[in-house]
Amino acid sequence: MKHTELLIIGGGPAGLCAAISAASSGAKVLIVERNKNLGGQLVKQTHMFFGSEKQYASTRGIDITGILLKELDKYKENVEILTDTTVVGMYEDGTVTALHKEDNYFKIKPEAVVVATGAFEKALAFPNNDLPGIYGAGAVQTLMNVYGIKPGDKVLMVGAGNIGLIVSYQLMQAGVEVKAILDAAPKIGGYLVHASKIRRMGVPILTSHTVKEAIGKNSLEKAIVCQVDERFNPVEGTEIEFDADVMCISVGLTPLNELLSMRGCQMKYVPQLSGLVPLRNEDYETTVENVFAAGDATGVEEASAAMVEGYLAGLCAAAKIGYKGEDYSERKNDYVKQLDALRSGPVGKHILSGIEQIVTTGGQYV
Repeated sequence: MKHTELLIIGGGPAGLCAAISAASSGAKVLIVERNKNLGGQLVKQTHMFFGSEKQYASTRGIDITGILLKELDKYKENVEILTDTTVVGMYEDGTVTALHKEDNYFKIKPEAVVVATGAFEKALAFPNNDLPGIYGAGAVQTLMNVYGIKPGDKVLMVGAGNIGLIVSYQLMQAGVEVKAILDAAPKIGGYLVHASKIRRMGVPILTSHTVKEAIGKNSLEKAIVCQVDERFNPVEGTEIEFDADVMCISVGLTPLNELLSMRGCQMKYVPQLSGLVPLRNEDYETTVENVFAAGDATGVEEASAAMVEGYLAGLCAAAKIGYKGEDYSERKNDYVKQLDALRSGPVGKHILSGIEQIVTTGGQYV
């Protein structure tokens, strides 16, 4: 049995920031990350971030990882890191079980837990969607930006949200031809600045379109797309054929929070937050005492928001187990103001309408 004061599950942007916040408050922290390296999605993000200086605006995600790790190293006497380790269970008695490198199974007994497990990519159903050459956007980013491998020569991007637009631009930077970007929605979901950059490079963005069929024998060779009506039903006679050896699916993310469900945290389906998410109070504590949650596991947003949520969850979790410094209120208020600024636009209002359904300030959950 391994004992720790604060267990942080997930070493991505939210988890790293939770660790920094808690460790700087004096708590002993254990970070458990299933991958070989910390950083989560940041390690594959070569684009520059928006936000303010406090969220590292104009800094690339791959560089933010190094900044956070350097900050975490200041408190290394309070921090233990386990990579290549997957948390596989959370139980009613507070015990957490984990598996290291597939053969070392052990138990952890923390005083409190911050769950920062992130999100996973949604799939899209169409004939032959399992052909080699059909990837999620995260897989394409990993191939290119982490391992330096070009996924193919001709790519059809499915999804015109920020991820789809950004990855399309990164593909073009790598010398890959992007045949088109399509989205079933009638409007582009990503920021106009990203879409305009893509269009200036001659790539068509087809809204109200979806994939009808993938074609290929041993791998993807062609893709048939078609228009959809206002009910997202295919419109006959509108088919377009694209030669493509890669199809990149970027149709959104779903919160990865099965551990919270397993632990007994009360959950609620909130479309604005992209799926099933935990109810929590203003201190990021779920309906199970001493179990906190932050980042995309509580609702899919930009990495900037996940980092600030991580800082808040780590700060509040440390305070709950006895590490509440004199500057607690000042730090908490600053983080709250940062989140308010990040959520000030139209997309932020959409997110806030979802958060209002799961957060309580009066002790009673909705």
